[in-house]
Amino acid sequence: MNNFTEGQFDAVVIGAGHAGVEAALSLARTGFKTVMLTLNLDSIAFMACNPSIGGTAKGQIVREIDALGGEMGVAADNALLQIRTLNKGKGAAVQSLRGQEDKNLYHTLMKKTLENTPNLKIVQGEATEILTDGKKVLGVKTAVGGIFYCKTVVIATGVYLNGSVIAGEWKRSSGPNGFAPANELTASLISLGFNVRRFKTGTPARIDKRTIDFSVLEVQDGETDLFPFSYLHDGVPEKQTPCYLTYTNEKTHEIIRENLHRSPLYSGMIKGTGPRYCPSIEDKVVRFADKDRHQLFLEPEGADTNEIYVQGMSTSLPHDVQKAMYRTVKGLENCEIMRYAYAIEYDCIDSLDLYPSLEFKKIEGIFTAGQINGTSGYEEAAAQGLIAGLNASLKMRNMPPLVIPRDKGYIGVLIDDLVTKGTNEPYRMMTSRAEHRIVLRQDDADFRLTEIGRAAGLVSDERYERLLRRKEEYELATKELQTAIKPSESEGILSEFGFNRAQGGVAFADLIRRGIPLKVIKERFNILKGVSDRTLETVELDAKYSGYLEKEKEQIERAKKLEEKLIPEDFDYLSIKGLRIEARQKLDKIRPKNLGQAGRISGVSPADIAVLMVCLKK
Repeated sequence: MNNFTEGQFDAVVIGAGHAGVEAALSLARTGFKTVMLTLNLDSIAFMACNPSIGGTAKGQIVREIDALGGEMGVAADNALLQIRTLNKGKGAAVQSLRGQEDKNLYHTLMKKTLENTPNLKIVQGEATEILTDGKKVLGVKTAVGGIFYCKTVVIATGVYLNGSVIAGEWKRSSGPNGFAPANELTASLISLGFNVRRFKTGTPARIDKRTIDFSVLEVQDGETDLFPFSYLHDGVPEKQTPCYLTYTNEKTHEIIRENLHRSPLYSGMIKGTGPRYCPSIEDKVVRFADKDRHQLFLEPEGADTNEIYVQGMSTSLPHDVQKAMYRTVKGLENCEIMRYAYAIEYDCIDSLDLYPSLEFKKIEGIFTAGQINGTSGYEEAAAQGLIAGLNASLKMRNMPPLVIPRDKGYIGVLIDDLVTKGTNEPYRMMTSRAEHRIVLRQDDADFRLTEIGRAAGLVSDERYERLLRRKEEYELATKELQTAIKPSESEGILSEFGFNRAQGGVAFADLIRRGIPLKVIKERFNILKGVSDRTLETVELDAKYSGYLEKEKEQIERAKKLEEKLIPEDFDYLSIKGLRIEARQKLDKIRPKNLGQAGRISGVSPADIAVLMVCLKK
């Protein structure tokens, strides 16, 4: 086959899933000539699994992507079927938005955005080889011999690398949803020095909504009194599509147990490691044998389709077992399956091979993002794509890389976990992974990150002006809430909410801390005129949790002292006899940037850090 030149570009993005989209947009919007290679134009920003954006901790990530100038939140708002806040009965730190999306519309909106972005060329083709001179990237070669010469590459291949779809005894080389796999690029990655391993994920069946008895199911409506994902938008649709709740039962579990020998999970056909926090239904039945039922959510795939996604019933059992199993569920007794469930195995890399910028340690100019890094989820992928794309852009501008600290965003927690701790299973973000989650709420992501996105060149004028208005409103509102009122003025509202009469003046902020809603205070005392409801939400939460926030800031400042103690890139860990052998080996492999990162490495103890501190002082 003859090779030929496709052209000279600043960057090539391999893959057009959620990571590839954000990477390509980050590069093109910051002025770099970019080409995005995809196996199929119809798979751009495709939701291969659940038709939703957000979820626990993921809602925070979407807001952070948006705050930095990304596109996921904008598209998600414009394709909404329904939106809700999860964990409403808990504190604000663990509350998260989840939007039910029209998956075809989401794909269409993202494709249109990409097609109309200056500096961006989209090409349908398969990348088969990364070209380098042994030290830095030179270009990308396709299956037909085309060569795209470039300065940087972002690899965002999702689950397509040597993808295999499996259901029961049936197995086929394939990407998700019948799309073609990428079977040649893995060999190139191995030759470059990447450590490759095999992970697994899966998806449930899609059933025909005309064959569901919705009358016996519990309705799950959306909410209209909340704010959307993007800070560029002010409201959500009044008319929303309901979802429905049902459950598995003992009959369902009996069918699964009787057919475990036919499950590729237990027969040995599946070799890859699956996600701990999103297990298949057969895995749930085995692992949680004491539970007599499991929740299932019936979610529409779009406004123009009868397909219903059965959230919570992912499986790789044979088709005949699936049909019997689904029909044991209340409301699904006569259901017809339109797309059967399956598992998919794919190649991914060891994320410990990456710098915190998501650049490959062994070859300059190669960045990776998304499921190739061992993560799961659209939101985690998009976040990495944005950061990888921005860092490729910053590299070409000779600017320092963007590394979000753990106390500034869930995106920082995600990437730090990947490059410091690594992952032996598909990584999923949860609020419990963030030690500073009370300062990482979803309402204030723009306060935390939009200035950073602006400095990196990605935040638009419109977005930045909105931030400045919000900050001005916030300062005025916060100052007004410090106003104290006389005991005679506060007596009525305190009594109404079960409090004794105050002995002295009480500030409005003190009333909030006692649990009185800001909305009631605002109406009762006619204050905070001209302040938007979105800003009032942040003002109220900051006032309510002010004591906790102050303590959290003190902990963050203490942690920063370790982050500021930098470790030379050529530091010789192996020669330090005071370190345990495991610590020496782990430190030498990961090569942390500072003492804070070193302390988060699995297998490195506080005693090891103390030894390091002494050596660094010397």
